[in-house]
Amino acid sequence: MIAIRRGPARFAVLACLLALTTSGCGLSAELERERDPDPKLPPSPSVTLSVEPPPAVTPEASPSVPVQEESGCPSSGVRFDTELVQGAMGLRATSLILTNCGSRPYELNGYPSIQVLDEAGEPLSGVRTVEGTDEVSMAPEDPGPEPLTLAPGESAYASLYWRMNNEKGIYLRVAPAKGREVTTVRAENYFDIGPENVLGTLPWKPME
Repeated sequence: MIAIRRGPARFAVLACLLALTTSGCGLSAELERERDPDPKLPPSPSVTLSVEPPPAVTPEASPSVPVQEESGCPSSGVRFDTELVQGAMGLRATSLILTNCGSRPYELNGYPSIQVLDEAGEPLSGVRTVEGTDEVSMAPEDPGPEPLTLAPGESAYASLYWRMNNEKGIYLRVAPAKGREVTTVRAENYFDIGPENVLGTLPWKPME
């Protein structure tokens, strides 16, 4: 909580405003001085501002769910990460990040392949992943895919959108595109997307 304290000058103004409802600020102050020549100011009240709690962080990966190693470069030559989830008016958004950690250029063209998993590593009931955002209310329009080549060390991102629901997705089973090597990663924040919901994906774009 953040406390903001008000100074004595504001209390003087407040006392004058209250006294104006009777016989005026000057007269009220004079009568008060006659009764108590050495008045003590009341303690300064404080105004508290509520601070929103930080977003809930996904629990640590379960040993029973094999996930991407925390460091090093997988045999596929790419690493995946997710950003923190942002939300407003029931819309949720985050990004899937792909980094070329290999020694050769890596080509992308299109949309990632993603499946949302629960805490046990099982697919969330009825959750579908689609290319584009037409099925996600209030999500931005899909700009369409463009060919992209990542040099070693470069990264790209794909934005993800969904509408809030009450079952949590803890892991993502991801691939750069359908048919490529699949990896399971633990989400930075859980996906409150299940059940029976849609995850809209935008195409890969270069990180700026």
